[in-house]
Amino acid sequence: MYQFSYAEVMQDAVVDARERERQVLDRSIALLAAAKEKEKYSREAIEALFYTRRVWVAFIEDLKNPENQLEIQLRANLISIAIWILKECERIRKRQSTNYQGIIDVTTIIRDGLK
Repeated sequence: MYQFSYAEVMQDAVVDARERERQVLDRSIALLAAAKEKEKYSREAIEALFYTRRVWVAFIEDLKNPENQLEIQLRANLISIAIWILKECERIRKRQSTNYQGIIDVTTIIRDGLK
């Protein structure tokens, strides 16, 4: 019987977590793209903004956790990006902006960095 080392199990957990994060970001991107296509504030916009907001709030919570193993500077940079995304979502919600593409672009960069 083959026994997994702790390091192998932990590496698998990290790979699985990154894959889940990529999937969550993919969904956010898809929802934002659908909302952008509608051009007006729509049901798609509400769903996209609500989902995207939940995703980035959860990321902030994880990033500020002292047990998060990312470097402190990287965590701080990601939190700054998350705050910008949340502010852009709020501006769209208030109909002060239609910057879906900016959020999509930044989210795509973050998603692609999870490989």
